[in-house]
Amino acid sequence: MTSDGSGGFRFAADPQTAFDKQAIFWAPEALSTVLLVRPAIGFTASKRYDLDLAKLAGSELRRAQDGWHAIVELGGAKHRLWLRELPSSGSAIAVDLPLDRDFDIRLQAAQRFWRALEQRALGPPPRALPIQTRQRLIRALRAVDGWLEGNDYRKIAQGLFGAHRIPYRGWKTSDLRSLTIRLVKTGLRLIRGGYRALLRHRRKDKSDGS
Repeated sequence: MTSDGSGGFRFAADPQTAFDKQAIFWAPEALSTVLLVRPAIGFTASKRYDLDLAKLAGSELRRAQDGWHAIVELGGAKHRLWLRELPSSGSAIAVDLPLDRDFDIRLQAAQRFWRALEQRALGPPPRALPIQTRQRLIRALRAVDGWLEGNDYRKIAQGLFGAHRIPYRGWKTSDLRSLTIRLVKTGLRLIRGGYRALLRHRRKDKSDGS
C-alpha cells in the first residue's frame, strides 16, 4: 500500500488488519533474524535440501522489487528468508552472513534454520526476551496508552497495580509513582522508535523493579 499524498510511505502490512491475522514481512536491515538465502555457486554440497517454498505447508511467499520474501514454517518455528531469486528444486543453497554488529544473531537464526532442515531440536530463538523484560514492556505500553488518553499518574498506577496498592496519602513520594513515571517514559521511547532495538540487538535486561 502506498500513501503518495502524505509523503509516499509504503506500509509493510495492512494497517486495517490485526498484526496476528496477517503475515508481516521485514527487511533484513530492520530485523536481524531475516536470512539472505541464495543458490550456492561452485560448491558441491554433501547434502542438498529440497527448499521448494511454494510447496511448504503453512509458509508465506511474497515477491517484491528486491526479490522474494518468505516466512517458512519448519520444525515448529517460523524462519524468515530473503531471496533475490528462487532456488531450483534440489539445488545447493547458501546463507550469507554479513560481518556486522548483528552477525551473532544472524548466525543463531541460520543455525536454527539448518537444524529445522535436519529435523533436529531447534533450541531457543535468538531474540527471545526474558519473561521479566516482556512483562515490563507490556506494562510500559499500557502505561503510555493511559498517559496518551489524558490520565494522570495516579490513575495509570491504579490501572496497572490495582487501586488497593495506591496510598491515599504520600502519593508524591510513593515508589509506585516513581515506577509509573519510568514506565510511561519507557513506553514513549518505544513508540518513538525505540522498539527497533528489540528487532536487532541483544540487550541485558535492566530491571526497574516492575
